[in-house]
Amino acid sequence: MARERQSREREERDSEFVDRLVHINRVAKVVKGGRRFGFAALVVVGDQKGRVGFGHGKAREVPEAIRKATDAAKRSMIRVPLKEGRTLHHDVAGRWGAGRVILRAAPPGTGIIAGGPMRAVFETLGMHDVVAKSLGSSNPYNLVRATFDALKREDSPRAVAARRGVKVSTLQARRRDGDAEAAGADA
Repeated sequence: MARERQSREREERDSEFVDRLVHINRVAKVVKGGRRFGFAALVVVGDQKGRVGFGHGKAREVPEAIRKATDAAKRSMIRVPLKEGRTLHHDVAGRWGAGRVILRAAPPGTGIIAGGPMRAVFETLGMHDVVAKSLGSSNPYNLVRATFDALKREDSPRAVAARRGVKVSTLQARRRDGDAEAAGADA
């Protein structure tokens, strides 16, 4: 009875997540009788409310590889601060190996302008407006990891204010004053 309740709770918790298959790679192992095929899957999982994770799974069958990757993604979730629940607070760059990405905050109505692996991350994260560019490698594994590297560098004004020991309103007032000075210098 307790086991049924635990499995039901786990299903409810898992149902809140959206998972997206990014890439499947078929690999062959040459043995005496011929080739043995295996599959590697890259999956991105998110709750569309600011939490996202990715996982990699390998198995002899595709569904098993996807299941392993999904479990790994749920274990490696990170929280990303979103501005107004739809975009980034500031522009940020990320890198992993030869994969480099640039993520830029966007005004409402822009949508997700990003390539395949990055688009999957943003959709599962619940981001609505972002402009992203991948530079360098187009390898989906490196692009996903570079995107996560960039998202980990994302800071909210609240976190910056706490780190500096000032109030958020003070921080934003300084920013407005700096913008006004910059506009006055341009004129």
